[in-house]
Amino acid sequence: MKLLYITNGIKGAGGLERVLSVKASYLAEKLNYDVHIVVLNNNQDSFFYNFSDKIKIHDIKAIGSVFSFYNSYTKGIKEVVKKVQPHVICVCDDGLKGFFIPILLSKKYPIIYERHASILHNTSSRKFGKLKQSFMRFLGSTFSKFVVLTSSNEKEWSLKNSQIIPNPLSFYPQESSSLTHKKMVVVGTHSYNKGYDLLLQVWKNIVLKFPEWNLSIYGKIDSNKTFIQLAKELNIDTSVSFYDPISNIQEVYLNASLLILPSRTEGFGMVLIEAMSCGLPCVAFDCPCGPRDIIKTNEDGILVSPENVSEMTEKIIFLIQNEEKLKQMGAQAKINVKRYLPDQIMLKWDQLFKDLIP
Repeated sequence: MKLLYITNGIKGAGGLERVLSVKASYLAEKLNYDVHIVVLNNNQDSFFYNFSDKIKIHDIKAIGSVFSFYNSYTKGIKEVVKKVQPHVICVCDDGLKGFFIPILLSKKYPIIYERHASILHNTSSRKFGKLKQSFMRFLGSTFSKFVVLTSSNEKEWSLKNSQIIPNPLSFYPQESSSLTHKKMVVVGTHSYNKGYDLLLQVWKNIVLKFPEWNLSIYGKIDSNKTFIQLAKELNIDTSVSFYDPISNIQEVYLNASLLILPSRTEGFGMVLIEAMSCGLPCVAFDCPCGPRDIIKTNEDGILVSPENVSEMTEKIIFLIQNEEKLKQMGAQAKINVKRYLPDQIMLKWDQLFKDLIP
């Protein structure tokens, strides 16, 4: 089967790139798909994550004014589709332009939209937010299938053509963290949506009571270094370390004792299942839409009321003071997360592709 993915780029360190590397490579290597990926302005020479050598990459150049950009983009998409003649097209683009692909191609092919973010992401404006959400729902209904990652995602989109297929695990190491390290870890791009302002308020409370503990944050740092500066203003910078993204993140998980997810919204929460595969319990805000579908609270982690700094502080302190409970949760996390192994998740994708071919 010939499959074409349409996305922005595949050389960065984001969650979408990581997931696509796992899925596309599995399809090419294990299920013998002929996989093609269309990327936009892909100027880098090296990949952050590993993609199978069997995958064929098509680069579209689109720059200049809005009109020039979209003209080049639509022309490039049409040229690649005409050349490849795919059986199925998958759109992996959380921006608005990806929603227009069925209209652009006149529905000549089965087209799937993969949504990796909550509908609330970038639509929080009181004036235009609801209007944008309605517009996105309308465009979402034009796809052959609209794939979301969790049941919570499915409820918020409320589309008749939706289907739930979670993200697959990137790795599942044999070993697990000993959970004896006085270190907590957070993974994600520095942004308001990731809730690092809330996280640092939590950490200020934690480190006052447990000064021997440290917090490590891995993710693309914003140009203004907003949260690095905030850590200094809160006088906690000596106990917080900021790092750029690394490809071998599982080593970080294996040398930590807890993962914190302070996000305001999530599409899924890839870092949750990665950490759990390394035997880490997770404490996360019960934000839309992902953590509640992954974490079984008080069994393999803890869910906290959205943006509730005092409650998150309380739950983290509870786990620090109850090592036995921490280890029980870590062991259960390692077991529960097996439902996201690629061999299970990719069979769902394989069946969906086959169902869509006339």
